Amino acid sequence: MTDSGNFHIPNDRYYDPVNHLWARVDSATGRIVVGLDALGLSALGDLVYVTLQPVGTPVRRGEPVGTLEAAKMTGDLIAPVSGILIGRNELVLRDPSLVNRDPYEGGWIASIDPTSWPKESAELIAGDAIPGWVKAEVERYQAQGWI
Repeated sequence: MTDSGNFHIPNDRYYDPVNHLWARVDSATGRIVVGLDALGLSALGDLVYVTLQPVGTPVRRGEPVGTLEAAKMTGDLIAPVSGILIGRNELVLRDPSLVNRDPYEGGWIASIDPTSWPKESAELIAGDAIPGWVKAEVERYQAQGWI
């Protein structure tokens, strides 16, 4: 776990540095569980609405898989990996604030059966790179007045 001020960032995941999504490999299935990280949530504010494409939809890294509406912005939810959307957290779709309350466990958003995980995971932040990335992002967010 990387801690930086009020942000607790688990080290067992991969992070999309642009869109502040995390991706965790489900060891039992090999599928990728996706959610929003605490830094991104701090900039968004409280989520009030989340939509996702239907299960079975092909998704591509860097392209929209759904939409988010939050206190501070509305925008696309960008897929951190390519594959097939195979799961949606229906609890989050009914109560988006669950993502703010429990972003790394109960507030996961979607699961994807990946098609290019080895290549795309190399484009994400992971392992020893996480603490430096978190520190730089906290400083950038503070300079922008987002946190």
